[in-house]
Amino acid sequence: MIYFYISTVIILFSIIFTGVHVIPEGYVGVYYRGGKLLSETSDPGYHVKIPFITRHENIQVTIQTDEVKNIPCGTSGGVMIMFDKIEVVNKLNKEAVWKMIKNYTSNYDQLWIFQKIHHEINQFCSGKSLEQIYITDFENIDERLIESLEDSIQKWAPGLEIISIRVSKPRLPKTIMSSYEKIELERTNLKIAEQHQKVVQKEAETERYKATIEAQKVSEVSTIKMKMLVSQKESESEIAKIEDEIKFARDKSEADSEYYTKKKIAEGNNQLLTPEYLKLMLIENLAKTTKVYYGSEIDGVFKVDLTQIDELLDDKAEEIEKIAEEIESNSKKL
Repeated sequence: MIYFYISTVIILFSIIFTGVHVIPEGYVGVYYRGGKLLSETSDPGYHVKIPFITRHENIQVTIQTDEVKNIPCGTSGGVMIMFDKIEVVNKLNKEAVWKMIKNYTSNYDQLWIFQKIHHEINQFCSGKSLEQIYITDFENIDERLIESLEDSIQKWAPGLEIISIRVSKPRLPKTIMSSYEKIELERTNLKIAEQHQKVVQKEAETERYKATIEAQKVSEVSTIKMKMLVSQKESESEIAKIEDEIKFARDKSEADSEYYTKKKIAEGNNQLLTPEYLKLMLIENLAKTTKVYYGSEIDGVFKVDLTQIDELLDDKAEEIEKIAEEIESNSKKL
């Protein structure tokens, strides 16, 4: 009886333990019962389900990378090449998990990523030549795949986000590969030559720019020197002008002074040399003489004609006025 109870307890614990499950971080749990998807979902952590009746799946909701391998590509010319690997970085939003699983099961990426990549590559290759696929249009393949996948997913499977697509070079047949290697080598050499030409052109432009800068510098220095010389000459001219004005003012002042002096002397002479003064001077000079004259006509020696003296004085006055007028005229000219 004891063994029965022990066995029962062990069985019950086993059943309960079987119902306990863990949802890891970055995942969402979905549940099936009798093959039907239940409406409930669970977050990361410990959870309990009914053993043997309820089944759960962990759906990743973090960024993941799906690798689509060995994708055949038939060109428009009939050559079959192979893309070894195309990587699709994608993420399923947490809010869209239940609806995505309901419509497309947990293998939703097989339909919307793996099969879609195969289909789009076949569509792309069928309208392109080998050279276009391998060389000229290769860099546009990832953009075309992203655009095509996003258009379909937004319409039929919203919530699945395509982040990026990385496409590896397709694998060519050996005979074709050797030819394209030669083409690629020539293309590389051409690019090297073009880059070398650009470097040479850049160096020439740099030298030309340096020469232009140097010429501008010389021109600016010459302009500055010329301005300094002009300024110096202007200063010298201004100084000479000022000196001339000073000399002119000094000469004019001296002439005015001389004119004033002579004018005053003339005015003084006019006032001094009056007829009365001249008569007085004559009498004084006669009085100073030491000579004695004898004879019957002695009175005629000292008989002076006053009219002649007046005429003489008038002539002297006119000469003095003429001298004064000449002095005044010369002063105005200065």
